Amino acid sequence: MKKIHKRSKFQSTKINPKRFHPSQVRYLLFLFPLALFMLLPLVYIFNHAFKPLEELFYYPPRFFVNNPTLENFRRLFELTGVSGIPMSRYLFNSIVVTVLVLFFSVLIATLAGYALSKLAFKGKKIMNEINTLALMFVGVAVMIPRYLVVEQLGLIDNFFVHVLPYLAIPVGLFLVKQFIDQIPNELIDASRVDGANEWQIYVKIIIPLIKPAIATIVILSFQAVWNSADTSQTYINQDSLKTFAFYMGTLTNNTNGVAGQGMGAAASLIMFVPNLVIFILMQSKVMDTMAHSGIK
Repeated sequence: MKKIHKRSKFQSTKINPKRFHPSQVRYLLFLFPLALFMLLPLVYIFNHAFKPLEELFYYPPRFFVNNPTLENFRRLFELTGVSGIPMSRYLFNSIVVTVLVLFFSVLIATLAGYALSKLAFKGKKIMNEINTLALMFVGVAVMIPRYLVVEQLGLIDNFFVHVLPYLAIPVGLFLVKQFIDQIPNELIDASRVDGANEWQIYVKIIIPLIKPAIATIVILSFQAVWNSADTSQTYINQDSLKTFAFYMGTLTNNTNGVAGQGMGAAASLIMFVPNLVIFILMQSKVMDTMAHSGIK
């Protein structure tokens, strides 16, 4: 009886308790130094942006800033004030483009993933193969065909050209389909028996169960569109339609090589912070598994 009691007590112990447990110490001794090492690039980016001009050229370079200053940001915004188009316009363009891309890329990927996974129609296998084949091509490889398509559609110097190339993400569709494949067909059939139509199944069953895949698409889409200046360089001639990433790159490239280093550091931080924020907000969903998303 004592052995049975001890065994049941051992089985009731959680493998990964939410609160601190002495068994976690050995893991923390290894993970804490590793986490500090991985944080070094983030600390450097923040320190570098607040360094005065003389500290930017110290040799050997110094990791931490000694005399932090906002001079780099002040000069960055002062230079913006004398340009024909205010910095807020470029920032507004980037925000609108990013919101549109995130919404429509998630909508298209989830709808297509549901159709390719759970619906039966002609050409389904071919579409899956085409999407798998598209994973092999990077953006640079299809730059010329993409330009020809955009030109034929009459989207040169059109604001929508910022959105169109990022709507279809082969990696996102592949990931969503793999998640939906794990949803039991019996769950879908039971919903249809209860009178749910395809849209209700998609909204009330599919979307809640694939939140980790959606979070991954959001991160990938955000990084692709927020950090990219290729569209503004290739398809846009009007400065009022260009994005914040293009403006930041042009601003630092057109200034003096020495004097522009401080503004370049400040611009890098401004571009980096939204990426950090979106990852922090979404990382918990990315790390979730299908077991934690409701399927048990």
